Amino acid sequence: MFIDEAQIYVQGGNGGSGSVAFFPMKKGPCGGHGGKGGDVIVQGDPQMSDLHMYMGAKLFKAQDGGRGEKFCRTGSNGAAFVSSTNQVPRQAEPGEKTQKKCFRLVLKLIADFGLIGLPNAGKSTLLNELTNANVKTAMYAFTTLEPNLGVCGDKIIADIPGLIEGASKGKGLGIKFLKHIEKVPVLLHCIAADSENVKKNYETVQKELEDYNTELTKKKEVILLCKTDLVDQKKLKKLEEELKQYKKELYPISIYNPDQFLNIKNFILS
Repeated sequence: MFIDEAQIYVQGGNGGSGSVAFFPMKKGPCGGHGGKGGDVIVQGDPQMSDLHMYMGAKLFKAQDGGRGEKFCRTGSNGAAFVSSTNQVPRQAEPGEKTQKKCFRLVLKLIADFGLIGLPNAGKSTLLNELTNANVKTAMYAFTTLEPNLGVCGDKIIADIPGLIEGASKGKGLGIKFLKHIEKVPVLLHCIAADSENVKKNYETVQKELEDYNTELTKKKEVILLCKTDLVDQKKLKKLEEELKQYKKELYPISIYNPDQFLNIKNFILS
């Protein structure tokens, strides 16, 4: 199961308590300050691909500071407590107690290309062919339940679960994972050639992207007219003309057509 969000708790180390101690022969106080508690440092890891290890609200706590010792070890000799009325101090402050804080971790995958589109548009099949990934495919919607990554040459491709109309309002699965294409420079918008209305399909996904984050609609976008083997040439030409109105680079593609497949592969590798 792919985990891209997790909740953890962090807590710095408690400060060590000071000590009350005196030099022999009435030579004054020599108690030392307690040591500073350790820090918790959170740093992003560009190699992280899953957050499952952080599930279960784990606590990450730094080591406590050491207790002050006599002979002024770890700190001053207690002069801070000396005054005209308190020449021989006999008190030490306890170490400062730290608080536990809750943090929400969010993983955003970084890829060179993001495959988007309605369910059953051919995204996972294309990813498998381009990258030798082993993503489940079937002739029904929502086969892909979580993002998948594949590598084509030196390019990383992310396959995002299909979007549906109303996704920005919580319907379907894809909207949950759209954050993973926020840093993707190029979107590959897959549209099935055997769809009833390719223009409506395109505009449905565009609307959901805009409702989620308008910046997504400003990214470079390439339209992939997939499953062209399911329509005849006359129908294919008509579909291409309909999609050209969006003024996007357009590639008809079928995994069973070597020339079409090579065209998109060369584009990705270029």
